[in-house]
Amino acid sequence: MKASPLYHLLWVFFLAACSGQPQKENAPYLSCNGRTMGTTYTVKYADAAARDFQTAIDSLLEEINLEVSTYIEASTISRLNQADSLFLPGYDPHTGQWTTYANTHFWINYEKAKEVFERSGGSFDPTVMPIVNYWGFGYTEKKPVEKIDSLKIDSLMDFIGLDQVVSTDGKQIKKRYPGVQLDFSALAKGYGVDAVGLLLESKGVSDYLVEIGGELRAKGKNAEGAWWNVGINTPQEDASTTAVQMAFPLQNQSIATSGNYRNFYEVKGQKFSHTINPKTGFPERSTLLSASVFAPDCMSADAYATAFMVMGKDKALPLAEELPGIEAYFIYSDDAGNMRTAYTSGLKDYFEK
Repeated sequence: MKASPLYHLLWVFFLAACSGQPQKENAPYLSCNGRTMGTTYTVKYADAAARDFQTAIDSLLEEINLEVSTYIEASTISRLNQADSLFLPGYDPHTGQWTTYANTHFWINYEKAKEVFERSGGSFDPTVMPIVNYWGFGYTEKKPVEKIDSLKIDSLMDFIGLDQVVSTDGKQIKKRYPGVQLDFSALAKGYGVDAVGLLLESKGVSDYLVEIGGELRAKGKNAEGAWWNVGINTPQEDASTTAVQMAFPLQNQSIATSGNYRNFYEVKGQKFSHTINPKTGFPERSTLLSASVFAPDCMSADAYATAFMVMGKDKALPLAEELPGIEAYFIYSDDAGNMRTAYTSGLKDYFEK
């Protein structure tokens, strides 16, 4: 699962605070940016009233982090991970009653994680946290594995699998073993992108672009009256973060990209990537260099991008063709080491114009 920010997508606005941009139909375009989820965010939107949503955005992202961040000890997910067996996220001890509003962000991430787990045949697994920590890509000390302990990995695999977690009516979660832990890092950024987008829409904003750590959601048009133009980075270890493999207009869609070409470490000539295969307990290395997923919502795009990296191109491409609302663009290496691309049929006209 993703454990740190990867800048796979390129955009062209980096401003230190909210500021005005050229107007379109008397509506000024404003930009906000900041830090969240261990990375940065940037938001650009049109608003006739020129309202500054920086405080509202920061408050919302802080609220989300307090439920889904494994880096915050008091967050909902951290308290669950530290519990011996039972956690009651929807229980209000002051009233002695279940609440329907408690931990909404946590439950939305949990339900989406279960959905993608099932549809990917377990290639996406939110219980992979203990293995991610072992390899040094989680919330514990970022320490490369100098010597692989197969017995340790085997013991940690006893805690992996969604059958280790049982939920009831969105009210409680029971873990089969105390060592079971959840990790939403492979979809939480996408969820944050969606949440900010929906916040803007609730304020009447219809033209915007939201980005967190390279994951994007676009609605409407940019200041020039055109679709928001974004790009997919060239998936090479020595490539600049501004090196673009493919640029295109994002038309009322979300996109997320996962890859192994930046977040990895090397020990004695062997590379270990942050994409951990929950079925083997080892970092996944294949000919697939990056997977970019288009979807109506960024959370789905984020989760499936990770699942596809685990699956590899040959298994991911047919699954992407079957999934409703999902399109995928893969960059992979052929037998001769040349960079190639493959994508779902729904993107043919999109990329071949």
